[in-house]
Amino acid sequence: MSDSNAEHEHEHEHDSSDRHEHDSPEQGHEPPATPARTTQQHDILIVTGMSGAGRSTVGKALEDLGWYVVDNLPTQMLGPLTELADRAGEKIPKIATVVDVRGGRFFTDPEQAVAQVRASASARVRVLFLEATDAVLVRRFEQVRRPHPLQEDGTLLDGIGRERTRLSGLRDAADVIIDTSDLNIHQLANTVTERFAEDHFVGVQVTLMSFGFKYGLPADADMVADVRFIPNPYWVPELRPHTGLDAPVSDYVLAQPGARSFVERYAAVLEPVLAGYQRENKRHATIAIGCTGGKHRSVAVVAELANLLRSMPDVAVRVQNRDLGRE
Repeated sequence: MSDSNAEHEHEHEHDSSDRHEHDSPEQGHEPPATPARTTQQHDILIVTGMSGAGRSTVGKALEDLGWYVVDNLPTQMLGPLTELADRAGEKIPKIATVVDVRGGRFFTDPEQAVAQVRASASARVRVLFLEATDAVLVRRFEQVRRPHPLQEDGTLLDGIGRERTRLSGLRDAADVIIDTSDLNIHQLANTVTERFAEDHFVGVQVTLMSFGFKYGLPADADMVADVRFIPNPYWVPELRPHTGLDAPVSDYVLAQPGARSFVERYAAVLEPVLAGYQRENKRHATIAIGCTGGKHRSVAVVAELANLLRSMPDVAVRVQNRDLGRE
């Protein structure tokens, strides 16, 4: 079963609101730095994740970027696809395949299949996992009035739970996790473009994300830091209406005891971590910095941390202020 219909039904609903739009600087979403390139011959991207989380949208976005996309491939065919990619070489430099539970009985031992592909392919092999909350997935399925592929005689939540269990190993093996809960199809396509347009970057592409704890932890974060130890500008009347992107708030936050020391030491801690990511061929990292509402402290800290990380070799940084403008 494809989730493309669910995504189509959501387009009109989400277009009417820019609550989570990240395309403009006013809402705190910076474009990624222009990275260096290498002469990697070809790439294989395995797209998987929860039904209803946006796999069809991702496939279309990758096609627009020049990827050759194969949808709903049985896991047994990953090996032959890898052989095809090896033989084609530069003729088909970028191959993406969507692998998920729609394959039914053909969706067997996906973790082992991915491990075998990683071990045997001469290409760079990565796994992209699409995530969303249970509530969002239920709403998407209910709107298109279609059952979950693993629902059987149970409820939608039963099917979602079974799918999470079956995909847990693939999620653990993923190189990139994208939480689509707050993204409409256009925002998801933009996210994919930002992640994979500069697909031959030799270093680590870091997403620095500010967020508010009261809105929940980012599901796709590799590391999370809490800056609620810094006094909150919300309680300073003249600073309350401003954000961490504004100089008065940023200056106030970074002048607080321990704030600048935290940023500098956290950057120093991240340096060997990101170097290790490169050695292990992990090319994407999402680092989340949280405060209460995601408006003042975390935004200011992320901006300062981004400046420090950009000075590191082979690190490209993009900033996403997830909850800015949400209040």
